[in-house]
Amino acid sequence: MRAGDRLKLSTLRMLVAAIKQKEIDTRIELADDEVISIIEKQMQQRIEAAEQYKAAGRDELFEKESQEAEILKAYLPEKLSEGDVVAMIEKIIGELGEVSMKEMGSIMAALKNEAGSKIDMKLASQMVREIIAKQVS
Repeated sequence: MRAGDRLKLSTLRMLVAAIKQKEIDTRIELADDEVISIIEKQMQQRIEAAEQYKAAGRDELFEKESQEAEILKAYLPEKLSEGDVVAMIEKIIGELGEVSMKEMGSIMAALKNEAGSKIDMKLASQMVREIIAKQVS
């Protein structure tokens, strides 16, 4: 507030409102992972809105949404590198033994438990598919 950064202030107020709304809806105090999930969701909404504004030629709104996404990104933990994710996936597959696409759900669950919010699950899903495909063939 004192810095006079109105965009950051409004973005953080929207984030706090979303967190409080979720706490009211569920009637429990949210854990850190749940709060991180809300931040990720809010950031993704900003990115999608920015893409739509860019496609519509609304440059000022595109900039605003992009800046809000960057502000939210600062409050997220750093994601693991692709090499670290591959190593985790291979370790989990090694523990399970021979795997096929049927075990993908259990691999993803183990990965989520081990890495939590430090991993991009969409990217991890693609990596698991590729690793399983290599092992099967």
